[in-house]
Amino acid sequence: MRAFTAILQRHSIHILLLVIAGLVTLGIVMLFSTSAFALQSHGDTYYFVKRQCFWLGIGLCACTFAAIVDYHFWQKWWWLAFGGAVLLLALCFAPHIGLKINGSRRWIGMGFANFQPSELAKVASIFFLAWWYDRYAPRTREFFFGFVFPIAVVCVLLALIVVEVDLGASALIGAAMVGTMFVAGASLRYLGACAVVGLGGMLFIATKIPERMSRFLAFLHPEQYRLTEGLQQYQALIAIGSGGVDGLGLGNGRQKMLYLPEAHTDFIFPMIGEELGLVFTLLIVASYLVICISGFIVAMNAKDRFGMLLGFGFITTILLQAAVNIGMTTSLLPNKGMPLPFISFGGSNLMICLFMIGVLINIHRHGHPIAAPLGRVRLAARVTPRI
Repeated sequence: MRAFTAILQRHSIHILLLVIAGLVTLGIVMLFSTSAFALQSHGDTYYFVKRQCFWLGIGLCACTFAAIVDYHFWQKWWWLAFGGAVLLLALCFAPHIGLKINGSRRWIGMGFANFQPSELAKVASIFFLAWWYDRYAPRTREFFFGFVFPIAVVCVLLALIVVEVDLGASALIGAAMVGTMFVAGASLRYLGACAVVGLGGMLFIATKIPERMSRFLAFLHPEQYRLTEGLQQYQALIAIGSGGVDGLGLGNGRQKMLYLPEAHTDFIFPMIGEELGLVFTLLIVASYLVICISGFIVAMNAKDRFGMLLGFGFITTILLQAAVNIGMTTSLLPNKGMPLPFISFGGSNLMICLFMIGVLINIHRHGHPIAAPLGRVRLAARVTPRI
């Protein structure tokens, strides 16, 4: 065990990249298997595979760019990403630019492909928080400078996303914000109150939106709603159960044949369980745990506080999204449209996730060599002591 820990520490970034490459490859393979039966395939068996490969190419370019450019560039120009996110979120409501799909305005049209600005908002919020808590490190535990001001700025993004009717992305960005603030050393008392208020606010808003309330009721009473709002989760459980330990075989899944809606996007995890079995689903969960450990090692060995907070924020965002998707598709959480990072169909999310990984590569390149186990000495030196 000690030898494995030492290898993981020394080769954290290489292990991280290897695991991500495996997840992306699995995503393309499963997309090829499931997307041909999607209603939106326009008669082209490879329609979604082509689009995903297109976004994968853009994502790799973004990853390479982020890996080459010194991450301190974002410390100076964080406001460009933040302003761009605000502008693109506002364009979601502009005629002929914003797209309304399934009652939500979350996308802007970009010719061959659509882009979801809330994905950029995830990056912009972490850029800002890392810059803020690096610049005002001595005042981290103050009520206004360490709590009220940073939340107020991030809430500009959250307000635009909530108006789009995208509670999932809002909750994800809010949770990543709280996690980043915790690592920065903000007061636990304030953060606890913020988490309770935020969760209560989301539940209140959900009760005012009939569609969201129906999903919540379907989560509480799955049998009663199995043919309506709970159809996806009910069919997802059938898919996972029918796959068993070894699966039915690649390409032999039945739920993708229009029984399970969105089998190639948000519900691709149950399809993996049906076709490849329990073994592969557990490997996916283990892969995200490896990403968690490797990413945190890279962040903890960053050469400065800004890099540490940036790395923690990005890895937290990716892991929270994975946890929500897996929890939702296995009926542990209410249904919420959120792709599985690196696997599900979704160009905007794939590109942004690869960009985050590129920034982590750059943090590793400029970081300190591994000396203390899990970098705990350097982490303790950077985080404001809790009194």
